[in-house]
Parts: sequence; structure tokens; C-alpha cells
Amino acid sequence: MRPEHLSLFRQPGTPAAHPSGTWAVVAIARPDTEADTYPSALWRLSLDSSELRPFTHGPGDSEPVFSPDGRWLAFIRAVSGGKPQVALMPAGGGEPRILTAHPAGVSGRLVFSPDSTRLAYTARVPEEGRYGTADGVGSDAEAPRHITRLTYRTDGLGYYADRPQQLFLARIPSSRSPLLDPLADPPLTTDDGQSAHAAAGVEVTQVTTEPYDHGTPVWTPDGAGLLTIRSAPDAIAGDLLHHRAEAESQATVLDVGSHVPGAVTFDAAGRLWLLLTDQGPDRMDFIGRSPALYRAALDGTTLSGLTRLTDPHTLTLTGVLEPAGDGVFLVGAERGAAPVLRSDGDTVVAVLDGQVEARAVAAMPDGAALVAAGSPDSVADLWHVPAVAEPRRVTDLSARLRREAGAVEPVELIASGDDGYPVHGWVSLPEGDGPYPVLLLIHGGPAAQYTPTFFDEVQVYTQAGYAVVFCNPRGSIGYGQDHVRAIIGAWGDRDAADVLAFLDAALAAHPRLDAERVGVLGGSYGGYMTAWLTTQTRRFVAAIVERGFLDPVSFVGSADIGWFFSHAYLGTDPEQIAAQSPMAHVDRVRTPTLVIHSEQDWRCPVEQGQRWYTELRLRDVEAELLLFPGEGHELSRSGRPRHRVARFEHILRWLAKYLPVA
Repeated sequence: MRPEHLSLFRQPGTPAAHPSGTWAVVAIARPDTEADTYPSALWRLSLDSSELRPFTHGPGDSEPVFSPDGRWLAFIRAVSGGKPQVALMPAGGGEPRILTAHPAGVSGRLVFSPDSTRLAYTARVPEEGRYGTADGVGSDAEAPRHITRLTYRTDGLGYYADRPQQLFLARIPSSRSPLLDPLADPPLTTDDGQSAHAAAGVEVTQVTTEPYDHGTPVWTPDGAGLLTIRSAPDAIAGDLLHHRAEAESQATVLDVGSHVPGAVTFDAAGRLWLLLTDQGPDRMDFIGRSPALYRAALDGTTLSGLTRLTDPHTLTLTGVLEPAGDGVFLVGAERGAAPVLRSDGDTVVAVLDGQVEARAVAAMPDGAALVAAGSPDSVADLWHVPAVAEPRRVTDLSARLRREAGAVEPVELIASGDDGYPVHGWVSLPEGDGPYPVLLLIHGGPAAQYTPTFFDEVQVYTQAGYAVVFCNPRGSIGYGQDHVRAIIGAWGDRDAADVLAFLDAALAAHPRLDAERVGVLGGSYGGYMTAWLTTQTRRFVAAIVERGFLDPVSFVGSADIGWFFSHAYLGTDPEQIAAQSPMAHVDRVRTPTLVIHSEQDWRCPVEQGQRWYTELRLRDVEAELLLFPGEGHELSRSGRPRHRVARFEHILRWLAKYLPVA
């Protein structure tokens, strides 16, 4: 794979299965390097023949969902130059109609009511005079922001306290609508009582009004209420609320004790399933805390019989929770995989496992599921997971990518750390006899995990002639809670030792790797570890520090998560912080370093990279700084396609300078 092959990626979103169980609709997005966008359209998938055919032509269609009665397909449509809005069309096809007119657009998933008459969704409501709500007032002419809380901005979105995400309802047109009846009157074009958030002739109701963000709604089985999670100021945990499905209804907080609520859903029997996380009495102890699966009964606004069903110490779960008949589907994190699990409350069974990375699960009426998942030979595909039979892959969206760019499958390796601790990872080997220059690749997080599934960075570097070594050291998820929490107050200790032990084991296991020509690179926490290693050793010929967490002191005030992240992981004692800080040891660096950062990165702000680059140059260390305008922390995964290609080209240029491939 070369950088230009990025345009061959095809990424499915969360699929929607028709209630008949015979077909589905899925949004498929692709990077368009010519237009520098990600066009996305809806495709119809036959679950019998696996035939895919176009259903809409986009270019900004996503998040499809069918009504329970099977008559309607709703989705989010973003037209060129406009904000994303709710679109609706008959399930059999036809011209979609836009239902909403939110100034800031619609965000998140759409959810039909059980009787198929209403859609619940979320949208941001900006303060008057901000974000284009006042004609002629640009962002640089808005009134000053008066900030009184710590939680007011986030990477990728920007400031959000002055545009809270609220919960809305849109009523589905009746049988007398011109969408269904050619003899019906056209919708009114003017209506003094028309909602400011609705298109002409559509009824839209705002349910929540408090100035905090509200999460994706879940309907109660009777269709009278909605559950949502409301954020709280100066907190990382929100509250689980019940709202009546009506305008400006009052919130009732559902009592889940001191637990942090995550996803919730109802099964076919009407029982409530929840993902709840124990983050201590102050709900701030987030490191390595996996949610656990719970079940309860909801009677009106009263929870009863709240029972924990899984052990978060031994079973790591992500935030996915979908109904599965009388049980639920979950997604785990286990030794570099993200399997799909099914629970009936008594047992948890893997229904799609092996070398897969499940990213989205959509329930089907018969207890089956459609899953979007990556694998070693595919960026992502759809899998049909029946209630009883074996799962099967029903798309092959990476076929052209494999034909034109190839796919290298990494080799698994388990190393032993210097204290005997097992370190799990992979080595990706180029073609030929070697010796190959080596790249030690380090993931972000640190509470994340590498997988052996198709990863553009591993593919590009391997096919450029580099052996890529990557692992999940202590601090990663997928190996139990203790593994994640082992680095608290000790960054750069056990985690660094694990990474180096794995590198040494890879060099020993694969003699074709050139131990004298090794580079190191990583982003976010991986940028931290790359910088840290160059303060501790001179064994690396070159380094690439990308979007790094490099100075925990300035990070506290400059990062969106800085007010809680640094102190939770590194502690509050100044000497202890300095002992774990790359910036406090930058005078030791001699390794030539390329620093990559995005100008709009609010997770690891650009000042971190700028200061690292400046400190190196002031000490006569060979260094370059590569800045990407308009990008945030997710540049390498979802930045503009041309920027992603340019990033790869600069990385390969830097590596060719210091680690040329023979």
C-alpha cells in the first residue's frame, strides 16, 4: 500500500436491517483525494445474495434506520454547503424529504418510536448570535465567551458550552402526506407556529432545554418516555435521565448509585439493560475502568432489581450495547481483538471472534445482528451474525484495495519483559530477504490496543520496505484492569520497559530485522512514549513524535482533558510529574526528530509539539516541524484526505533520509 491507495478505502457505517430480515441499508464512505472530502451514500444489501446496489447518491448520507413497521427509512443527509439534517423516504425507495432545519445541524443516531410515528434525535442549539445564527456576524465578530466551568470545549468540535446538544422529536408524516398520497395537498410553506427547527409542514418538538449536552435517546417500550444521558459541569460522568416524550418535559434522574451510566437498551421482554462503570465515589477514577453489564426493571421512573452480570476486572467491554431478542449484544476488547458477544444474563458467549475488530452492531428482529468489523484483509466489512448459525461475511469492500495495493498480515509474538511479564504484539514483515530497517510503532491512549486487523500505517510502512514492530504494553486495554492501571504514577517505567523488551524479542525472533537501523514513532500517548524513549536511549536512528503529550504541566491548562487527565495518570506532586515528563528531560535527546502536529488539536494542543521542536532546535538536535492547518487530534484517522496522504509522504521522506531501504 502506498499513500495514494488511501482513496481505495471503503468504510461502512452502522447498518440498518429491514424488519423483514431479508435486506439492509448501510452508508459507505470513501476518501476522495480529488475533492478532498468523504462522500457517503446509502447502499441496499441483500442478506441472501450479498448483492450491493445504490440506494441514494449522497454525497453526505449516513446513519440509516428503519421504522419498526418497515414503511420508512430515516437517515442524516448533509448537502454540499449545508448542515446535516434528518431525511425521510419510503423504505421501498423514492425521493427523500428533509424534515428538519437545525442551524447547527443534527448529530448522532436517529431512533424511531415503537409505533413508528416519531423520530428522536439530538441537535446542538447555539446561543443567538453565535455559529452563524446572526446574519453578517462571523466567528471573529461574536461576543466574548464568558467561561465559568472546566468543561467547555473538546477536540474535533471546539467550544460547546454555548451550543448544548438537546433532544428533539420529529413527527412522521401521516398517510395523508404528499409523501404517500399523490392527491394530498402540498405542505404549507409558511406557518407562524412552525418550529424554527422544522422544515415546512413538519412538526418538530424540543424535549430537553437544560444547558448541558444530552446523549443519544432510547425509547421506553410504551413509547411514552425517553432515556438519555445528560452531561454535568466540571465532571467526566453524566446522569441517566427519563423524559416524557413531549415538549420541554422535566427530567427525572434514574438512580444507578455512584456508577457512571453508559449505553442502555430494552430487550424484547421490556427489561432494561445498562452498561455502568464503577469510577469510585467521586466518579473520577476512570483509568482502566471497564463498564459492566447490568439488568434492571423500569417502572415509570423507578429502577428496581439493578443486578450486575459481568465482572469488569476480567471482561473488558466497550460502549456497544444492542438488543438481541431476550438478551443483548456487546463488544469486548481482548488481546488485540474486539469480538462481538451475546449475553442472556447468565452467560456471555462470543458470536463473532478471532482476528476481528467490531466497530458497530445493529440488531435484527430475529435475534441476529449485522456487524461492521475490520479484519486482517479488510478495512471493514459487514458480517451477518445469525441467532444460531455461524457468522458469515456478506461484503468484500476491500477487494479492490487488496488487488491494487496488497495486504500484509502481521505475525503474532509474545515477549517476556525484563520482570517476566508477558508482552503481546505483532511484527509485520516486508517481502524479500532483508535485512530490513525496523520501525517501533507505539499506540495512543494509553488505554487503547493495537490489533492485527488492516491498519493503514502498518500497511504503508511495511510495503515501503520497513519491518513494523507494534505491541500492547502495560497501560493498554484488552488484558484486564490491572494491566491498564499498572502505569498510574509511573509513565515511562513499566510501559517503556515492555515496549523495549518487545522490540528486543522481535529482533531476536526475526533475524532479517536490522538491529542497527531502528526508528521509533507514535501519536498522542505514542508520541509521549516516542519522545520519552529518545530521552532515555540513543539506540534509535530517527524518531517521529506526532500529536504528543509532552509536557504534563502546560497540558493541564491547554488541553480539553487537561484539567483531569494529567493528575489522574501522573499524580500531583511536582517532582513525581517531572520524573515522568519528556519535556523535563529534553536536554538528553540527540535523536533526529520529525514533530507532527495539527493546528486545531485540542486534545494534545499544538503548543506541545511546537515547544518540543523548539527545545530540540535550541540544542542543535536535527528536527523538523510539520503543522496541518484546520486539523484536530484525529488527523491520521479522519483528517482531510489530502492531508492524510501528505502526512504519509512526509513520514516516508523523513524515514528515507535516516533509514533508507536497501
